[in-house]
Amino acid sequence: MTVADRLHAAKPGTIEAELVAIALEQTGAEHGALFVWDKEAGGLALVHHVVGGLTVTLPRVVRKEDRAGIALHVYETDEPYLSADTSRDPLYTRYLIDVGAIAAAPIRYQRRPIGVLTVSTREPRGVTAKTLATLTQLADTAAPLLRRAQVDKLSRAATGRPLMIKGLSPAWHEVERKLELAAPTNAPILIRGESGTGKDLVARAIHWNSRRAERPYVVVNCAAIPETLLESILFGHVKGAFTGAATSAAGYLLEAHRGTCFFDEIGALPRVLQPKLLRAVESGCFRPVGARVDSSSDFRLVAATNEPLSRLVQLGHFRADLAFRLDGVAIAVPALHERVEDVPLLADYFAQRFARACESGVTLSPDAILALQERDWPGNVRELKHMVERIIALAEGPSISAADVRAQTGARSPLRSGPTRDDHRRAQLEDLLESVAWDTSKAAMLLDVDRTTVYRRMSRLGIAVPVRRLEKRRGQGDSHAH
Repeated sequence: MTVADRLHAAKPGTIEAELVAIALEQTGAEHGALFVWDKEAGGLALVHHVVGGLTVTLPRVVRKEDRAGIALHVYETDEPYLSADTSRDPLYTRYLIDVGAIAAAPIRYQRRPIGVLTVSTREPRGVTAKTLATLTQLADTAAPLLRRAQVDKLSRAATGRPLMIKGLSPAWHEVERKLELAAPTNAPILIRGESGTGKDLVARAIHWNSRRAERPYVVVNCAAIPETLLESILFGHVKGAFTGAATSAAGYLLEAHRGTCFFDEIGALPRVLQPKLLRAVESGCFRPVGARVDSSSDFRLVAATNEPLSRLVQLGHFRADLAFRLDGVAIAVPALHERVEDVPLLADYFAQRFARACESGVTLSPDAILALQERDWPGNVRELKHMVERIIALAEGPSISAADVRAQTGARSPLRSGPTRDDHRRAQLEDLLESVAWDTSKAAMLLDVDRTTVYRRMSRLGIAVPVRRLEKRRGQGDSHAH
């Protein structure tokens, strides 16, 4: 098994220990430590430390004002460092035990350090240039996987939802792949998906994976802010610009300088403000309300929509030039009914998390998870999360049964009666395909998705191209051939 495979297979919360274990195996050193940058603590946090085969759990944060030591030096210089004899090294500072030699390598992600990996020996000259080269290669291999684990922790802390769970469907892993590819760029990103699918989760992950991760992350909910206030909130205003403007205000775009500004439900942005936002995206310049001169901000725009912008453009609600600018890099977040195989993992995660918070120890039985999987989940992951929390909160025993689930969800039996959500979706998609003569390219354009997504939806919903259409296409192909 390769290093990458071992780290990828590590259970949540164990990748740090696995990385140090691999470092010790590959270098033959006695001691190993992993430091990661902790923004809130303002220093390098020692997240895993092994001394002579024993794991040491004493917390430590290395800051500039302390006698910093080799780890912080490596982080700040972003260069590997070898101390063959620490007794002659002015950078060396003792922690817990004395060591005679240290090798330290920066862990780089997006061309910036995110941590430091070290190994050491009790005797001088126990590590060499070859040790440092091995450690540096390991740090480079581990960087993206360590960052993914960090982003997942940040997501759980900030939103209560995991970004990455082992065993999720290929559809969700495709979302992860695209966001990791798009994050390093400064291009605007449009996240498409139904309400409750986790578009905000993806937006935060893009920010955390970008080179702007240590800078502000500002959220604008376009649908929740009154139109009369939105211009001032976005672009700021000067004192006296309007009644009640007793002081000047910077606005969200200025607050997001050198960071990310996330426009949730961008489709609800009033049309009158769209040209102003387009100018800000393209040039970084905008004029605060009541100001005589422009302000500027270096912000990265990430936007989300639950309605195709192409449809809003057709209806005259959204400017085509802004939609085109936003749609350069697009990430589609699948609805939960399109990845129903993820329901058991997500439900189990939410159940464990809420049971711990309630100190109840209640669990979901296998038949309860199957009952959850039967539902259509029109509210997507958000609805699933709230439903599981309610079921756990109202549990009368240590284990939730399928009957308990159906009692809370309102389902009388596993068999559905009447049209399901899939029935409605099938009818809608068939109507759309019929309206464009079953041209999947045109259907994809109207749905604001790619053709692969259209074919996947057709397959999942059991939609086949009518025989008359296939015969017509063959006839057209024959006529072209002659």
